Amino acid sequence: MANNKSSGGLSHEKIETNNFLMIVLILLVLLVGGLVEIIPLFFQKSTTEPVKGLQPYTALQLAGRDIYVREGCYNCHSQMIRPFRAETLRYGHYSVAGEFVYDHPFQWGSKRTGPDLHRVGGKYSDQWHKDHLNNPRDLVPESNMPAYPWLLKDLVDSTSMPAHMKALRTVGVPYTDEQIAKAAEDVKGKTEVEAVIAYLQVLGTLVK
Repeated sequence: MANNKSSGGLSHEKIETNNFLMIVLILLVLLVGGLVEIIPLFFQKSTTEPVKGLQPYTALQLAGRDIYVREGCYNCHSQMIRPFRAETLRYGHYSVAGEFVYDHPFQWGSKRTGPDLHRVGGKYSDQWHKDHLNNPRDLVPESNMPAYPWLLKDLVDSTSMPAHMKALRTVGVPYTDEQIAKAAEDVKGKTEVEAVIAYLQVLGTLVK
């Protein structure tokens, strides 16, 4: 009877019985597959060019985004409306990559203990957001969102903003020298809740 096993090279038996070799080959396949999937995205205009009218966050909006991330809001709220009828009817136009060109890191995700927030900008008044962050159950009795009363009294750390904006400029966010120089003054004396509201009110407002 003929021997069907390969006498040389990488036979199935050799791969399956050598853990190190198996790991190396799996990593190689993942690397090649990842490069094939990811590299073309860097050359597609739809993923690298900002949508019409997109501007970098102002110093106050950027501070609000930092607080949003610091407080873990992304753990319960996604910012990615998927192109499904059920989602667009509830939340609005689906999310497009060009809206997040200046986000580092972007807040896409699928976790939804609470509603998606991508198109929340302009949906509620500043006072509504303030009351909601102070105690969500005053406005939504069934809400399980924690309250954030300290945001109403804590002030934004204005001294950190110029350095943060400089760092973002190094990765492609087009902040000017003037914007960076004025950053600390623009947020000086502002409460953290004002910053978070400024950030929320701009989310998803360019694509309708």
